[in-house]
Amino acid sequence: MRIGSGYHTYEWIENWGRIPETPSGKANGRTHGVAVTASGQVVVFNQANPGVLIFDAGGKLVSSWGDRFGGAHGLTLVQENGRDYLWLTDQDSREVVKTTLDGKTILNLSCPKIDAYKNGGFVPTWVAVNEERFGGNGDVWVTDGYGKSLVHRYNQKGEYQQTLNGTEGNAGAFACPHGIFFDFRRGYGELYIADRSNRRIQVYDAAGRFKRVFGADFLNSPCCFATCGEFLYVPELFSKLAILDGNDRLVTLLGQDEASYRTKGWPNLAGTPQVRPGYFNSPHGIAVAPSGDIYVVEWIIGGRITKLAKC
Repeated sequence: MRIGSGYHTYEWIENWGRIPETPSGKANGRTHGVAVTASGQVVVFNQANPGVLIFDAGGKLVSSWGDRFGGAHGLTLVQENGRDYLWLTDQDSREVVKTTLDGKTILNLSCPKIDAYKNGGFVPTWVAVNEERFGGNGDVWVTDGYGKSLVHRYNQKGEYQQTLNGTEGNAGAFACPHGIFFDFRRGYGELYIADRSNRRIQVYDAAGRFKRVFGADFLNSPCCFATCGEFLYVPELFSKLAILDGNDRLVTLLGQDEASYRTKGWPNLAGTPQVRPGYFNSPHGIAVAPSGDIYVVEWIIGGRITKLAKC
């Protein structure tokens, strides 16, 4: 099945990969994050045991690990000195952790000791790193999307530096800053924040200074980001994938199904027409390979991993 048109035409590969059929996978198993490694393997973060799944280029599960990620959420892949690492966030345990691809813990980030958390409430959702390979300083930024709607900055040693709340510019406070991403399409790093409940994207510079806001006229639920060439890819929880150009203007929507998220019981009525090839139900995470192939994971019990192979 083909979707899209012109340059953005793809072959829809339904259930390109599947999570293991374990009790936790069947009870939950929501697929929340995805990344493509330098070697072409695809890493998926799902709310089950094991939490981290690594697939080969053909969609075969080749390794897995992680028995503590019942609240698996954001997954970010970074490279340091030619080696891949993962940043993982867990919405239940509140863990923000850097690991090797085989699960060795390198660094844990703690909740900032600021007044906003005197009574708790830290629920991390995603990580972005100002990677040194792109000329950045290694700072780590964490969204508290499900807690206090704040964004926190740490240095590469894991030491807390500052907090953003969305009022730094003229856009107003964040409402579920869900995903975060360093965009280097312009030759320098800009911090993109998916201000999901406000249906928009806020952009800051690498020092945390507000630059601009956009998307309220065409986005409904931005979750996170990926780039390939000049294009920005934004999965939206409300059943679509948006592709933007180099000036952050909407190019096209893929797999759009507005009726899906308006259906009673959405998103977890797997096996009904609500979950069907060619249409997204609840896109939550995305990765784009150098070839232009797209991988999308969704917020569905039992998981859903779709590959859009570029035509």
